[in-house]
Amino acid sequence: VQFLRGVGPGRARLLRGLGVETPEALLHYYPRAHEDRRRITPVGELAEGEIAVVRGRVARVLLQRIPGRRSRRPLSVVRVVVADGTGAFEAEWWNQPYRKDHFREGDDVVLSGKVVRRRGLRMSSPEVEILGRAGASGEPGEGVGGEEGDGDSFGRIVPLYPLTKGLRQRDLRRAVRSALDSHLAGLEDPLPPRLLAEVDLLPLRDAVSSIHFPPDPEAVERAKRRLRFDELLLLQLALAIRRRDLVREERGFAYNLGPELDRRIRARFPFTFTGAQDRAVADLNADFAAPHPMNRLLQGDVGCGKTALALYAMLVAVANGRQAALLAPTEILAEQHLHTFGALLEPLGFRAVLLSGSLRARPRREALEHCAAGTAQVGIGTQALFQGDVAFRNLSMIVVDEQHRFGVDQRAALAEKGIHPSGAHPHLLAMTATPIPRSLALTLYGDLDLTVIDELPPRGEVETRVLPDERRGEAYAEARRAAEAGGRVFVVYPLVEAKETSEYRDAVSMAEELASGPLRGVPLALLHGRMDPFEKERIVDAFRRGDVRVLVTTTVVEVGVDVREATCMVVEGADRFGLAQLHQLRGRIGRNREKGLCLLVARTGKSAERLKILEATRSGFDIAEADLRLRGPGDLIGLRQSGRPVFALSASSSFSSTLAAARAEAFALVERPDFLDDPTFTPLRDEVRRHWGRSLHLHAG
Repeated sequence: VQFLRGVGPGRARLLRGLGVETPEALLHYYPRAHEDRRRITPVGELAEGEIAVVRGRVARVLLQRIPGRRSRRPLSVVRVVVADGTGAFEAEWWNQPYRKDHFREGDDVVLSGKVVRRRGLRMSSPEVEILGRAGASGEPGEGVGGEEGDGDSFGRIVPLYPLTKGLRQRDLRRAVRSALDSHLAGLEDPLPPRLLAEVDLLPLRDAVSSIHFPPDPEAVERAKRRLRFDELLLLQLALAIRRRDLVREERGFAYNLGPELDRRIRARFPFTFTGAQDRAVADLNADFAAPHPMNRLLQGDVGCGKTALALYAMLVAVANGRQAALLAPTEILAEQHLHTFGALLEPLGFRAVLLSGSLRARPRREALEHCAAGTAQVGIGTQALFQGDVAFRNLSMIVVDEQHRFGVDQRAALAEKGIHPSGAHPHLLAMTATPIPRSLALTLYGDLDLTVIDELPPRGEVETRVLPDERRGEAYAEARRAAEAGGRVFVVYPLVEAKETSEYRDAVSMAEELASGPLRGVPLALLHGRMDPFEKERIVDAFRRGDVRVLVTTTVVEVGVDVREATCMVVEGADRFGLAQLHQLRGRIGRNREKGLCLLVARTGKSAERLKILEATRSGFDIAEADLRLRGPGDLIGLRQSGRPVFALSASSSFSSTLAAARAEAFALVERPDFLDDPTFTPLRDEVRRHWGRSLHLHAG
């Protein structure tokens, strides 16, 4: 990319930090937004809060230096007064003293930025272009210091890109323009003309050109529609190919499962399954009877009983003389599963072992020996299960808890440990309590069969209240009352330790403040992910017993910390969290018949307003739909390609309809007998494998 006009080694290095190493990658580095800079606003008509374009003459240039005090470094600000005959306003640039040399009084300039009111109207760090020098002809392009006109920053709809330190919007626009001039013509369209016509999509070259430099707002939407379709189609094709491979080419382990075994397994549970759990068991049993391995996602709200279903599936495997493994995202959750499963397995003469990164040498060696010899029927662990020295004698059932925390490649790596010499592949049951809209679940896990548990067992009601920051004292008064009544209280912070520049409170400093302030005298402990695993386990056990009544913590408790006496939760900085994550957190309380109270302390503003949704509903699926509308799919599954989110353009109100079209087209294409052979589809097949072949373990061909 460094050989593009206007790039060079320095900017190429900065672009590499953004995942852009080639001109082709630059063409696909899409803007995060666009600004319409076609209209010039007179200074006299500027309004606070608007993003405006202003043209005028420089009336005054001033560099002000502010000496440092104590530990603060010196500051500087360049102020430029611009007037246009209807009024004057000030543009300012902090800590960029070189800006003073860019301007002369009388220069003809155009500026774009957000208008704020601070001792009059002003713009802070606006984008600027010098159209003509004072005393010169006024022709464009006579600027100095990098502010010369390029034709792509004003007088048109302008792209705004994600940046990195040292790289300006103007730099990226010039680089993209150069890439378009030199490489757009060589861009191959992977979609055949028939498909473009059927779905009414722009050709790829037109879409790429318009997403960067659109002639009008409608062109932006047409380009986004085509590129959004491509993003979703490639993933859906990859998932459809993977699903076809699983069904056609892989054999599963056959289990003997009759009514008597079903009855004996159910008898191990101290409760009766709900109707939704019964339907999920029917899905599991149908998978066990199929010729190919189970590949199922179990999705349900917090507290719906997924863990019981995981144990049911693992007991089926153990009863058939096979081993099972459970993969958990955190050591806290893995240890909790060992405690829960061990209590049910040991009376039956079966052994469960733990494998985690913090295990000392001797217990780890013993656990490895039991797994390899088959004397441990269940292995429970974290990513340590992926390690090369972990081997199972006859692994046939894999459960992945909190599926979204692991990539498909990690699932596949664990599954490879269970491939039998006969060619049989282990069954896979993935679970997630993260509420995901059905449309998005099909997008992310289209290679899995989906079972939704849409019924909750009886449990306590949880009331949710949103409190402004200035009323946080009320939250701690409620926390004290709950602890003194014998309950357990979570106090959750967005940070472990705050940086100097952070505007949010953190767990470490607040644990001390609470212990000496509003919660003085209440048994209190600190828990976060950086602590020693044995110390974390000791603290969680003390919290369960009631020796600790208040747990000051972070999102490390988001999954897996099951303390049935927990009745109250305070979340500070709640505006920093997504709705689905907050719903996960409040699922830690009210897990018995006791009423729970969740208090969300947040700053006022738009981000706090969306929290009202949590006050109105307890349905994780309704909350997930709201989160999807508000924030788009983003990088929900954590998969990234070339340093950018999978769904770079798919966050939009039309996501679901575009997904439906892409999914239908993808599965129809894969079912065509000529899809793998027809040269018409070669560019499309190549794109699928380039983007997803490795991470989704797609077969060659």
